[in-house]
Amino acid sequence: MSKYPFHEIELKWQQYWEENNTFKVTEDSSVPKEKRTYVLDMFPYPSGAGLHVGHPEGYTATDIYCRYLRMKGHRVLHPMGFDSFGLPAETYAIKTGTHPEITTKQNIEKFRQQIRRLGFSYDWDREISTHEATYYKWTQWIFLQLYKKGLAYLAEIPVWYCEALGTVLANEEVIQSSEGPRSEIGGHPVVRKPLRQWMLKITEYAERLLNDLEDLDWPESIKAMQRNWIGKSVGANVRFSLADHEGSLEVYTTRPDTLFGATYMVLSPEHPLVDAISTPEHRAEVQKYQQQAALKSDLERTDLAKDKTGAFTGAYAVNPMNGKKIPIWISDYILISYGTGAIMAVPAHDERDFAFALKFGLDIIRVVASEKGGTVSLPMEEATTEEGFAINSGDFSGLSTQDCKEKIITWLEQQGLGRRAINYKLRDWIFSRQRYWGEPIPLVLTDEGAIYPIPEDQLPLALPMVESYKPAGTGESPLATVTDWVNTTLPDGSGIPGKRETNTMPQWAGSCWYYLRYLDPTNDKEFAGRDKIDYWMPVDLYVGGAEHAVLHLLYARFWHKVLYDIGAVNTVEPFHRLVNQGMITSYAYQRSDGTLVPTDEVEEVSQGSWKETKTGLPVSQVIAKMSKSLKNVINPDDIIQEFGADSMRLYEMFMGPLRQSKPWNTNGLIGIHRFLDRIWRLAEKPIVDDQAPVELKKSLHKTIKKVGEDTNSLDFNTAISQMMIFVNDSYKFEHRFKGTWAPFILCFAPYAPHLAEELWQREGNKSTLAYEPFPDFDPALTIDDEVEIVLQVNGKLRAKIMAARDLGATELEALARANDRIQEYLESSQVLKVVAVPGRLVNFVVKPRG
Repeated sequence: MSKYPFHEIELKWQQYWEENNTFKVTEDSSVPKEKRTYVLDMFPYPSGAGLHVGHPEGYTATDIYCRYLRMKGHRVLHPMGFDSFGLPAETYAIKTGTHPEITTKQNIEKFRQQIRRLGFSYDWDREISTHEATYYKWTQWIFLQLYKKGLAYLAEIPVWYCEALGTVLANEEVIQSSEGPRSEIGGHPVVRKPLRQWMLKITEYAERLLNDLEDLDWPESIKAMQRNWIGKSVGANVRFSLADHEGSLEVYTTRPDTLFGATYMVLSPEHPLVDAISTPEHRAEVQKYQQQAALKSDLERTDLAKDKTGAFTGAYAVNPMNGKKIPIWISDYILISYGTGAIMAVPAHDERDFAFALKFGLDIIRVVASEKGGTVSLPMEEATTEEGFAINSGDFSGLSTQDCKEKIITWLEQQGLGRRAINYKLRDWIFSRQRYWGEPIPLVLTDEGAIYPIPEDQLPLALPMVESYKPAGTGESPLATVTDWVNTTLPDGSGIPGKRETNTMPQWAGSCWYYLRYLDPTNDKEFAGRDKIDYWMPVDLYVGGAEHAVLHLLYARFWHKVLYDIGAVNTVEPFHRLVNQGMITSYAYQRSDGTLVPTDEVEEVSQGSWKETKTGLPVSQVIAKMSKSLKNVINPDDIIQEFGADSMRLYEMFMGPLRQSKPWNTNGLIGIHRFLDRIWRLAEKPIVDDQAPVELKKSLHKTIKKVGEDTNSLDFNTAISQMMIFVNDSYKFEHRFKGTWAPFILCFAPYAPHLAEELWQREGNKSTLAYEPFPDFDPALTIDDEVEIVLQVNGKLRAKIMAARDLGATELEALARANDRIQEYLESSQVLKVVAVPGRLVNFVVKPRG
């Protein structure tokens, strides 16, 4: 028998699909809406490292699903492109002087070749790259629509700025180290710095972004993450007058029922009132604390586990409920970006306030009891956050928490001291980046601050060529140094001098709407024709990593809603169904202190035992994320070279359920490759027209049913297991049978398309099987004549037998009594009752004799 020649087969069919444009799709109005399916992968950033085996996991899943749908008569849109603007290309340009466009194009070509080698059925005619002017023309157009709707505005805000990278970083891009805050990319120092930033009013869409989650077929965990990020709460805004200064402090609270327990106030160190109210004897301490707080990330500042710190301003406010003067402190656990940047502290009923009050000796007054009329013994050992009944609250004492909230809010509104309010943790989106390799913002500004949008018919505003990609040194983008580009005239034709906006858009911008450009990628009149949008949208299935659970998905939903509001798209939400594939991990090695050792610095001592080469000390094998530093990254090119694309595709789907993380194990891959080789050798058996034996026909129809159902539900690993069963059953015979072999090839085709195409052709078929109908199954042939019957004694499993499916209760009991194992239990027992359920079980209820 010949060896499975996967190299030749895979190259042959990849060329065939490319030359024949096999997977090109067009809009056909005769295809009903329910037979049109848009399946989308989260497109990759084309890094210099190329694909690793984690990338193709999701791509393989969607490819199998798309191939299956085509065979079920669906018109399938399945595109691929590249999220090609971004900081890594610019960082590389700064180091080497190579233009980011050159390295980006090289990386895209590498990615494209790697993706093609895996045999994915993309419509490559729809490929897009976000860095191309024909694409970002429409990113700029969408920004202008946001600007026209008043959703884009300028603000000077404190941001994390990294001088080495020359750009602003989001909170999520800053990590804490023993040396202070550092950039996640490169580990460079970062500082808080007030900068002029373009902001997008995503907060105006907070309620819709929250409510519309309900109708989406998304994992509940992802919905929960989005809800938490938006962070809606209902409460009251309350004004505390300043005791020794003009004016007042407004705070937001979700627990107005606890106002009588507010014993101090805390401001964010950045709050504008801090400098004004700090007394001379406390000013130096306050300023020192402000400087320390500026070096911490929001995540570090709000960590519940961290030790509470603060500084007293020397100023006081007046509690509006009881007229008492309460001290005003500053602390870094209060963020200027949330609420009003100030809180009333109720230490008896808030864990952070309680810890702060204990540390600094501040009053703690309990105002909520678990029972009506309850009393309180002091001192308290911990804060109680549960609802209950008001105590120590004047005329409001005795009310339940909910009633007390309502009555206090009403009282505050009547007195002009507060109002009912809804608040969100969601902040407006910082949309500026001080870098070169991004979309230019299509605005011109005057020295007086007037802003002029570039007319839409003059888009795209092209990114100019520059000699240096280094930051300007002033906090501005490298574009600020391109004076010939920056200095222009106003786009209204007046000839008045103006300056182009030198900030660029964040990488998120291009990925906010790419799924729409796939619909009509060469249209130069609009971002996508409305007929194409109506034909395909919304995306039926979106597959990608859970790391994009919040920001990308939230930003894309926001932009889509804006486009819906201006009538540019037909749906409220872009992605109907979302599936997150689990991470493919790898083995790593861990020292006794928990640190990890690169794989090339470890040697195996004996089976299941390893040591660190340098020290000779033992290390344990653990599962970890693939990492260059650990040298445990698996390159798909190497896998394809040694085992073939179909082997890799099948293995990644067989590793375990799609949504779960699982470790890469080359031994498992070898097993899958052997399975494909068995199919190849099976194909070399002679084929006959005779009727296949009943047991093989049953195996086939069970396989068609199982593979179809599991592919539709994305349970690929169990579908592959069933195909293995059929192959094993087929090896029991000297011949192949036409009636079972051809349907199996079609069943198998979505999973290992190269091998399936070759086997299909070898059976005399002239064209691709990509659009052949998926085989039907006969339900009668999926039902076993015999079923497994569980035999129990007093409800405990004692034996299992096979019996005819249609056997009655009396016959089942007789079979059970004849079982040797059951006889052992019945010999010494008195049978009180027998429960026989046909097709399932027999249970003997017994007691000891005598």
